[in-house]
Amino acid sequence: MKLTKVEEQNITRAIIGKAAEDWLDLSEVDVAVVGAGSSGLTAARYLAAAKLRTVIFEKRLSFGGGMGGGGMLFHKAVIQSPADKILKEVKCRLDPIKSGVYTVDTAEMIAKLATGAIDSGVKIILGTMVDDVVYRSPPPQVTGIVVQWTAVNMANLPVDPLAIKARAVVDCTGHSAEVLTVASRKVPEFKFTVPGESSMWASRAEEMTLQKTGKACRGLYMAGMAAAALHHTPRMGPLFGGMLLSGRKVAKLIIRDLT
Repeated sequence: MKLTKVEEQNITRAIIGKAAEDWLDLSEVDVAVVGAGSSGLTAARYLAAAKLRTVIFEKRLSFGGGMGGGGMLFHKAVIQSPADKILKEVKCRLDPIKSGVYTVDTAEMIAKLATGAIDSGVKIILGTMVDDVVYRSPPPQVTGIVVQWTAVNMANLPVDPLAIKARAVVDCTGHSAEVLTVASRKVPEFKFTVPGESSMWASRAEEMTLQKTGKACRGLYMAGMAAAALHHTPRMGPLFGGMLLSGRKVAKLIIRDLT
């Protein structure tokens, strides 16, 4: 087998040219999802399936959020009904434990949720974090996000970020609730604070995470543990049913609001 020769300068041109095309297209989208964990990947898949132009910005160089660690680095997580239907939609294999309760291989869950989102039309941009929100008033509302390379932030370099216009922004950044936190700190007109999650109470956490999923302010939504951080509800540990259902719920809310 003989590989096609590619000169170094042509590699550079291909990467920069095609990446620039994507970024020009992503400068204005319907929905910007922040965080490629369980709720973010799930929400994005449903949004894109509804023909909304959807992008996920993930600060790491991989997707999965807290799924990869399973329970204390054991490669399994627990899923309960009816969230199992979401994983079955992306052909993820489940191992039944008892009626309505399953374990799932975390690597497979990550891979299948990500593939499902991408196949639905979601663009995932890795290594990019949200530095700020775009704000308009009156009425006070979020109209986009301000993004920066994660590496630039880690190096503490004085590099100005760029803005992305979005009809809806979804905070799926997990425990840190990064978008909600920056919005609450910089825009007091939104009139909310982010106290963080409460201590573990798995079953209660599942109920409350799903209940509190929704809109924080005009243009800004939250799902998963970001909703728990905003409303100080309990954490649930490596139980992911509520996270998946939260992602589906926020997608339905946005689809209703935008269409």
